[in-house]
Amino acid sequence: MDYQKLNHTTWNCKYHIVFIPKRRKKVIFGELRKYMGEIFHELARQKECEIVEGHLLKDHVHICISIPPKYAVSAIVGYIKGKSAIAIARKFGGKARNYSGESFWARGYYVSTVGLDEQVVRAYIRKQEEEDVRLEQLNLPLR
Repeated sequence: MDYQKLNHTTWNCKYHIVFIPKRRKKVIFGELRKYMGEIFHELARQKECEIVEGHLLKDHVHICISIPPKYAVSAIVGYIKGKSAIAIARKFGGKARNYSGESFWARGYYVSTVGLDEQVVRAYIRKQEEEDVRLEQLNLPLR
């Protein structure tokens, strides 16, 4: 276990988080995908968090993140989604500032605690893209 410390707390709090773009559009690829990885790591660092494992697929994001117990998970996810949407609008949408109603991510997210199965969760996140491709091939119409 890699325990971390605050002034009066020793902790190991990791969460598996999944969220999607609006209308689950397949927009996460190319330069945007590389940029999003960098921006997620930077935003997590700003809140004393660390992205332990992550994978960006075309229509959703998987993150295994370590969050100090002094922060609520919902506050961190809201911060990362909100600030990344602004950054994406500025860099790829040509917006000088974030206008009201401008958003990239759908409302809500999935979260589960990682607990002692961290290696299993990290492997699951790494294998997601392969699994999505396999499932898409199973759903292809037959000729």
